[in-house]
Amino acid sequence: MTVLRIGNFSGFYGDRADALREMLTGGEVDVLTGDYLAELTMLILGRDRLKDPAAGYARTFLRQLEDCLGLAHERGVRIVTNAGGLNPAGLAVAVRQLAERLGIPVRVAHVEGDDLTARHPGALAAHAYLGGFGIAECLRAGADVVITGRVTDAALVTGPAAAHFGWQPGEYDRLAGAVVAGHVLECGTQATGGNYSFFREGDVRRPGFPLAEIHADGSSVITKHPGTGGFVDVGTVTAQLLYETGGARYLGPDVTARLDTVRLSQDGADRVRIEGVRGEGPPPTLKAGLNRLGGFRNEVAFVLTGLDIEAKAELVRQQLGDALAKSPPKEVRWDLVRTDRADADSEETASALLRLVVRDPDQQVVGRALSGAAIELALASYPGFHVLAPPGKGAPYGVFEDVYVPHGAVDHVAVLHDGRRVIVAAAPAQDTLVTDELPQPPLPEPLPSGPVRRAPLGLVAGARSGDKGGNANVGVWARSEEAWRWLVHELTVDRFRQLIPESEGLPVSRHVLANLRAVNFVVTGILGAGVAAQHRFDPQAKALGEWLRSRHLDIPEALL
Repeated sequence: MTVLRIGNFSGFYGDRADALREMLTGGEVDVLTGDYLAELTMLILGRDRLKDPAAGYARTFLRQLEDCLGLAHERGVRIVTNAGGLNPAGLAVAVRQLAERLGIPVRVAHVEGDDLTARHPGALAAHAYLGGFGIAECLRAGADVVITGRVTDAALVTGPAAAHFGWQPGEYDRLAGAVVAGHVLECGTQATGGNYSFFREGDVRRPGFPLAEIHADGSSVITKHPGTGGFVDVGTVTAQLLYETGGARYLGPDVTARLDTVRLSQDGADRVRIEGVRGEGPPPTLKAGLNRLGGFRNEVAFVLTGLDIEAKAELVRQQLGDALAKSPPKEVRWDLVRTDRADADSEETASALLRLVVRDPDQQVVGRALSGAAIELALASYPGFHVLAPPGKGAPYGVFEDVYVPHGAVDHVAVLHDGRRVIVAAAPAQDTLVTDELPQPPLPEPLPSGPVRRAPLGLVAGARSGDKGGNANVGVWARSEEAWRWLVHELTVDRFRQLIPESEGLPVSRHVLANLRAVNFVVTGILGAGVAAQHRFDPQAKALGEWLRSRHLDIPEALL
């Protein structure tokens, strides 16, 4: 077989339950991948494991498999998933038990060695991001279902590709091509019109899940099953390529993929070809994610309606400040969200929200102390006093941290379907690459001067944003060569700071990806201690890019 067809049926824990059946029945496919893990998911699974040591994996995968395991077996489709989470061996046992109950002869293997929790006292979960060669070992030995824990999202694609084409460590260009394809597939329908800036250009009410046709040289075509919703074009693929990335070097345990070498082209309806990807050696260390409990959090949202919004907000701040002074929380944050309009024709549009968020190691401090102080104001504060919901007793929140360990410090093991354990060799030290930032590439000539009009950036550019720990990235791309010549000169770091005032005082870096006609910004620290800490209104920075697109600049009329 010259082409390996790898599809995706899950982009996160909680994705569309019937996607596995849809991918099995909608068209030809050889391997299906399910991505269930994110930084927040690892925290959720860690808390599950505290209650039940046998837990720690994505139970929804088992429900999907119960419906579709027989169908996958009949069609010869192999399934690779990181639904094992913190307990891949436990999920592998559960899948075998399910297959035995259903009477389906299925060979189940799993990958382990990512769990570093015992080395990090106080961590709820600490896991290294493994590469794809453990998956490849399982598939080469004949596994029908491969369960992993914390591997890189792209490893779910590089592993099957390496097994199928016989790739070995060090074949960096081929591996890098598969990494790029894997990055496009990993978030499911985000590659087929979901969460897309120009969503009105297709029917995205129920986008189909993506599929990559991977070739032996590492090039691929991104597509979807015929008749499914959504659409695949250079824009949807560009958007996903920029999601949760940084500079031109996209680091991984098997290879460093050079995003500045990616070439995209439309290859027909709902088909985008990816080629030209170059690879370099992996970095000398593996990334590991540490999740720990940071304390307890509580919040209350006061509704301020009509006139004197600022004065009403100040009154509440003073009243709660006096009440909380007896036992002050470690962190207190107020945010006034001005959603109100003058002379509004509904009460809701006449109202603003004042959010109070408190954090402390002691649940009592953020629980009863806050709820009592807030509710006691019900008849003694600003006119029209009410809240969206009364504060609760305080909920635990998590903190995420990146650490890095040498390749040899992790025991990457493929546990085959027959019980044999195969050690996956770490990258040789001489093959690793210390990855400095690349110099900025030459920029195109700016557009000639001409008349401009004040208008939203989003009329000429798309964007996608996301989180990596406490940092956020915002990838912005132009849809024409002329727009690119304007964008790359106009959207500097200084201009970004002006348009996104929340980035003031924080490190902001800009990375130019000329082949994609894109600039990618990384804002360090804007998300605090990560999504589980809920540091800001949009804790995963999902809409940061859309906010940027809504900001007004002087745009050349020739582009509008």
